[in-house]
Amino acid sequence: MRAIGDPKDFWSGVFFIAFGAAAIYFAWQHPLGTAMRMGPGAFPVLIGGLLILIGIATLVRAFFRSGEPIERITFIRPGLILLSVIVFALLLAPLGVIGATVALVLIGSAASQKFRVSSALALGLGLGLGSAAVFGWALGLPIPILGAWLGG
Repeated sequence: MRAIGDPKDFWSGVFFIAFGAAAIYFAWQHPLGTAMRMGPGAFPVLIGGLLILIGIATLVRAFFRSGEPIERITFIRPGLILLSVIVFALLLAPLGVIGATVALVLIGSAASQKFRVSSALALGLGLGLGSAAVFGWALGLPIPILGAWLGG
């Protein structure tokens, strides 16, 4: 057997295959339907099959290319992204969509090596105001623009 030349491609292929198999497994519980009248399980099974094919191609390619070894995996940056979403959900009612979006962007931006508070704050305010304009005022969704803590 040939040695793995590109570990990143190898593990990417493994993950594609695993996610594709999981999609097919969970979608198989729903009716597939026919080609003319597809059921709720048809599209996830199709996407799962495509993920498996992409995974196989990526996995095979790993044996014929050389690549860099995988560096040490840290969970700080993905953890900050996850934390930003959780904080957004927790702050939506008390701070409203503007304040929660600012918090989301500030925490999520801290995961970047190029993080600057001033640019993250400006982006957060812009996205918060844009979200309030689109979802709150234009579409009339029942989300708090200014939360209870801000008198809204």
